[in-house]
Order: sequence, then C-alpha cells, then structure tokens
Amino acid sequence: MERVSSEPTRKEILLVDDGSTDGSGELVDRLAEQDNVRAFHQKKNSGKGAALKIGFREARGSVVVVQDADLEYDPHDYKALLKPIVEGRADVVYGSRFLVREYARVHLYSHYVGNRFLTFLSNVFTGLNLTDMETCYKAFRSEVVRQFDLESKRFDVEPEITAKIAKLRCRIYEVPISYAGRDFSEGKKISWRDGFSAIWAILKFNLFR
Repeated sequence: MERVSSEPTRKEILLVDDGSTDGSGELVDRLAEQDNVRAFHQKKNSGKGAALKIGFREARGSVVVVQDADLEYDPHDYKALLKPIVEGRADVVYGSRFLVREYARVHLYSHYVGNRFLTFLSNVFTGLNLTDMETCYKAFRSEVVRQFDLESKRFDVEPEITAKIAKLRCRIYEVPISYAGRDFSEGKKISWRDGFSAIWAILKFNLFR
C-alpha cells in the first residue's frame, strides 16, 4: 500500500478483499480510512476476475490501472504505463514482462513457456502482436472498461479482456516493466489448470462471443 501511495501520480485506490479469512479484510477497512482509498468485500473467494469487475465498475478516475496486492509488479512503472494514454496515443497499455526495463527475476521455465504460448494463441485469434497477454499491469482509459462486462472469475479474465479490447479496436500499446515474480514456496497460486482455463477463454471470447 505504501509503495502504491508513494507514487506521485494523483490517484484513488480501490481495494477489493476477495473473501479473505486471514485478517486481510480488517486491514483493508483500516486502510480505507484514508481519504483517497475505498474498500470493497466479496462474501466468498470468487477470483481475480470477480475482483476486477468490482474495481472497473467502481472506478471514478479517467484512467484505470490494475495492481495485484503481492507487488510482483512495481508501482514505480505507473509513469511508463500512463504515458501513452496521457499523450493521447493509446486507449489501453499493457506492461510487458518480456520487454525488460530495470529488472526481471529469473523464474520457472514452465511459467515462461506457458505465458509465451498463451500470448501466441491469443494473438492468433485477436490479430494483435502482444508480447505478454497475461500481464497483470494493464492501464485503460475508463471509457474502455465501461464497455465490457467481465464474465471470467479467475485468471482466465486476462484473455477475456484482451479479446474484448481487440474487438473494440482499441489503440493498444506495450511498455517494458520490472517484474519480481514469486515461486510456489512464496505463495504463487497459478497452476496448469489455469493454463487450460485460459486456452478455453481464448477460444470462447474470440470465436463464440
């Protein structure tokens, strides 16, 4: 929270507690006592997609940036994410972990291959040339997120978002970002099952919607 707040960009912070049972909900409420912070709670754990749906619906700013709470992604990169939008060049900006800016933690090869394959498959159907479709760091003009209603509940929300902004013919930019990914011993939750869900989402939202 301090790292997000300390970035000089004028902002409102929306915290979504996804049915936590470890005391995170109480922490979120305490943080929301600050003027620029609002808190929302899911009654049960519903996944990243469900949390994003709340955030997109409640956002009041002109630009929306997604930030995971684990801080694998560095808020120091907000300026780079926002620049193409502020300059009027982009509607959506993806922060790519494969266009390395300052640092990227050497990580599991299986995750690398999985991300590259899912990005490739998504590009085949959307016609885009993204390098990192699965990235958390996505910035949107608020008008964009108001045009789609997210259906995905978990990590399959990433290909859903990409399919929908491609169909909206948004102006999409990528910028290099820093990345300090966790491994499973540090609490990483994503698994091979999420990969199959993402493949299905790519097919569903590009072919059947």
